[in-house]
Amino acid sequence: MLSAETSATEKRAAFRAGLASGRLLRFPGAFSPLVSLVIEELNFDGVYVSGAVLSADLGLPDIGLTTLSEVAQRGRQIARVTNLPAIIDADTGFGEPMNAARSVAEFEELGLAGCHIEDQVSPKRCGHLDGKQLVATVEMTRKLKAAVDARHDPNFAVIARTDARAVEGLDAAIERARAYADAGADVIFPEALEDAGEFETVRKAVDAPLLANMTEFGKSPLLDRRTLENLGYNLVIYPVTALRLAMKAVEDGLGVLGGEGTQASIVDRMQHRKRLYELVRYAEYANYDKTLFDFEL
Repeated sequence: MLSAETSATEKRAAFRAGLASGRLLRFPGAFSPLVSLVIEELNFDGVYVSGAVLSADLGLPDIGLTTLSEVAQRGRQIARVTNLPAIIDADTGFGEPMNAARSVAEFEELGLAGCHIEDQVSPKRCGHLDGKQLVATVEMTRKLKAAVDARHDPNFAVIARTDARAVEGLDAAIERARAYADAGADVIFPEALEDAGEFETVRKAVDAPLLANMTEFGKSPLLDRRTLENLGYNLVIYPVTALRLAMKAVEDGLGVLGGEGTQASIVDRMQHRKRLYELVRYAEYANYDKTLFDFEL
């Protein structure tokens, strides 16, 4: 109960098998361990830990202000409770090649199934904003090689994100993707593609598993599951969906509370205490101490 029943090694092996299965793996973003429990219960394939979401949760913009320690801690908290594989956003690897290597070592030790590293100059910015700058391809490949060399479990996935589409164009993004795959990246993440045709072009040009980012309000269209499967993508993330849903509900609910002076009219819009206790398996903890769960809801 205090941790997932599936070991980190088993989760990483399952993720690898899923990438090779020919089907689309769906990884919604979790901004907390509790959200990851819902993702698991709804039979998704894995959990994604977004750097943008973690930054926002800390009240910060997504410009590389979070540290390896902060990101790794959130990753550990989420990976600990879910039986699903969890992958995490490592931004630019938190520095140079040696920093990227240490990041991978930390994430693997803390139970993550993989991480992605991007080719932006630090400080970075959201992948769907304009004005991004990139490091040279050779610099990124050095970082990826260091990250690959740092892992002990070969099933830990090193994912290479390229932001080149919005900076250098689609052809350059494809060339970078190929170079990153040659450097040892297990999955390629082409960020901010602008239509289904571009997703298809990358799929035809890159001989590696591909990740699609279906974030709302960005440059990419929100392609559905069937379309992405038909295009041949292996993995899709929905990084900010849960946070946006939750924050809209929080804003609306607190607005009612502030205006009406009571939450009575919106109780039916809340998750019931009973449902929360189901998610955290409150009753099962009575096996340790009968005084913990000695009531009825």
